[in-house]
Amino acid sequence: MPTRRLVTRRQALAMTGAAAAAAPFILRAGRASAATELVLVNWGGDAIPNFDHAFAQPFEKETGIKVTIDGTGPTDGKIKAMVESKNVTWNVCDADGFTSENLGSRGLLEEIDYSIVDRNKVRPGHAFQYGCCSYIYSYVITYNSSKLKEAPTSLADFWDLEKFPGKRTFWKYMSGALEAALIADGVPVDKLYPLDVDRALKKLEQIKDHIILWESGADSQRFLREGEVSMGLIWHTRSTLLERDTKGEVKWTFNQGLACPSSWVVPKGAKNVKETMQLIAFMQKPELQVDLLKSMSNGPANPAGSAMAPADLAKIDPGNEANWKIQIPMDVQWYGKNYNDVLNDYLDFFAS
Repeated sequence: MPTRRLVTRRQALAMTGAAAAAAPFILRAGRASAATELVLVNWGGDAIPNFDHAFAQPFEKETGIKVTIDGTGPTDGKIKAMVESKNVTWNVCDADGFTSENLGSRGLLEEIDYSIVDRNKVRPGHAFQYGCCSYIYSYVITYNSSKLKEAPTSLADFWDLEKFPGKRTFWKYMSGALEAALIADGVPVDKLYPLDVDRALKKLEQIKDHIILWESGADSQRFLREGEVSMGLIWHTRSTLLERDTKGEVKWTFNQGLACPSSWVVPKGAKNVKETMQLIAFMQKPELQVDLLKSMSNGPANPAGSAMAPADLAKIDPGNEANWKIQIPMDVQWYGKNYNDVLNDYLDFFAS
């Protein structure tokens, strides 16, 4: 989209004098860039107004830079096509943590400028070269209590069809399913990665006829709400909605959940990269991340956000200390290096 020529930092300082020099850099550069508009791309639905309220509106108020939320979904394929066509219209994308490794290693993403973004405002290991953690979500055991006589408490329960009858659901795009199979097969958590794909698929074979794959978050909700499956490994954000909407009939637990960092990534060749980095830095504010936790259950990437969350929100925060220690952190580096090839094997397994 067209933008006006930016006033340089030196020009801004000359116009505003010594007071500008003492002001926070984000405010100086942001106010000087009032004509700039940034596009933040997420996965649509409720995420559009909630990201707008939590991040876009406060950023514009403080800096004068408008942020438009695009909910069309920043898949790896879309980002790749946009960069390769040299027609990059997005500034920052709400992507999986492993997207930063997958696309960044192929020269499709800008490096994160950690002179602007604070690597100390995310958990150790969540400040990637080509992405910075935006929030934390988890794949969690979720079940329809009207279909089961007792509550499942572990991933091994997915394979106990006698004690826990009914269909199961995993994500069509694999994340979480292989880990669940290996843990159910007795692999210790500290030996989980690198994933033994053949062993995981062999374990999935045991219940393959009882598995329905969900493709969208809406699918996962519908399968459980309508009783099409009795149990699933789904995003905790959808689990909280299901628990609320079914008045507790659908229940879930963080125990043996798979905690995943999402990340802000910037397509290679994006316009206004400095302002985009300032937006990413701004979104690290813990109070803004708590706002998103309240509206959508997205766990704060900044541990300070988890620390300030009230008790009712701490229960649904995957980054809360009590919840974090009973989950398994997903290995972003393994996914970044192996995801494309292993996903094909996974899809072929279910298609055969």
